[in-house]
Amino acid sequence: MTIEPLIKVQLENFGAEAEAARLTTGRKDVGALVSFVGLCRDEAGTLAALELEHYPGMAEAELTRMAEDAIGRWPLTGLTIVHRYGKIAPGENIVLVIAASAHRRAAFEAADFLMDFLKTRAPFWKKEHLASGESSSWVEAKAGDDKDAERWLNTRSGT
Repeated sequence: MTIEPLIKVQLENFGAEAEAARLTTGRKDVGALVSFVGLCRDEAGTLAALELEHYPGMAEAELTRMAEDAIGRWPLTGLTIVHRYGKIAPGENIVLVIAASAHRRAAFEAADFLMDFLKTRAPFWKKEHLASGESSSWVEAKAGDDKDAERWLNTRSGT
């Protein structure tokens, strides 16, 4: 069975429960559903908002490529990626990854893989708007994120 991942890049908030239901309602082949919701944090009260920018079309294409890579590595029965852009306040949703599979290990690994690559390769740029009103600044990539993603470069799926 070939699955088509659902990829959304949107300004609006999302409902993780509704997206999960879309992958499971009426199905009996899903034995595991792993979801990750990334939230905007306030950085100990210093952050007023995080602004995410992207190139429309390019972002969706890259997320689709990542999703297809995950589908090729693990026996998934469904996959959803939702990524927001625009100004996002602390406590609000930024990203959602839901991987469905007959077995838990595949769902866990696919979701983990996708988050590692969303952090390092997804074409989104982040700008911090500080609560102090000081000028905003672009967020630099973190070396730890690259290290997390490297572990997947020479591995293929387990089941």
